[in-house]
Amino acid sequence: MPEAQLRTFRPAVVMRRYVGRFAPSPTGPLHLGSLAAALASYLDARAHRGRWLLRIEDIDPPRELPGAAETIARQLEAHGLLWDDAIIYQSQRLSYYEAALQRLSARGLLYSCTCNRKRLRELNGRYDGRCRERAANPQGSGSALRVRVDQDPEVHYRDLLRGPQQADLRDTGDFVIRRRDQLIAYQLAVAVDDAAQGVTHVLRGADLADSTPRQIFLLRQLGETPPRYGHIPVMVDACGRKLSKQNQAPALLAAEATANMHRALTWLGLPPPGELADAPSAELICWGLERWSEILRDETATYNKNK
Repeated sequence: MPEAQLRTFRPAVVMRRYVGRFAPSPTGPLHLGSLAAALASYLDARAHRGRWLLRIEDIDPPRELPGAAETIARQLEAHGLLWDDAIIYQSQRLSYYEAALQRLSARGLLYSCTCNRKRLRELNGRYDGRCRERAANPQGSGSALRVRVDQDPEVHYRDLLRGPQQADLRDTGDFVIRRRDQLIAYQLAVAVDDAAQGVTHVLRGADLADSTPRQIFLLRQLGETPPRYGHIPVMVDACGRKLSKQNQAPALLAAEATANMHRALTWLGLPPPGELADAPSAELICWGLERWSEILRDETATYNKNK
């Protein structure tokens, strides 16, 4: 990520104390792209003297790998990214998601959807509201729960990296917040937990940017204040493919922590100087934090001068 893009960060006018978070799914170990996203979030939190939380998003058991959550925690520790407070596991918070469903249902925003996969594929990514007249059945086996977006569909926010963003949720239609298999959908769980943990800033990969308008929408419907969002470019391999677990991106190894941290910092537009070639992760993080803080100070000075 070029430094010019990093410099598009705007100083945060934080009414609440800064709280950032890293929230991986335990579908496998972290890879280099995961490290870059975690590092960006960590540096921004520490530069603002804020808290940085670790949340394990383990609400999709069919996709999860046994032991992956523990592996992720060990990988972060080995790379010097240490979180505040206890780790939150979404699998232990199902009652909170059910309470949110009840609140949305009480507002008439939910309905049961029985559309099968074949029909949904034929819609080409835009749900047509066919099941809107069906009542919401919180116990409905075999049906999903969708949230209506037609009454408040427009979402506007300023991305910390990409500037003003807008989306009209009618372009994709009402979306699922509890699946047909009765598992809570990602969008609802993330929105509920960001609010519960007091998260003020979310820095994550650009591959999740499409989720942001939906999460802002849900937070608004639940009467909560959305965090500020920033989306960093995703790291790619030599073939231009996004580094991901699906593409068999290599897992982070503790023995390669220094090299990994060099690559992650470089991707964020902060290539360490030659004298830090063999520095341990902790030292590289300190260097990166000072550089990140300098950029924030420069931006703050410019912001205050131009007010």
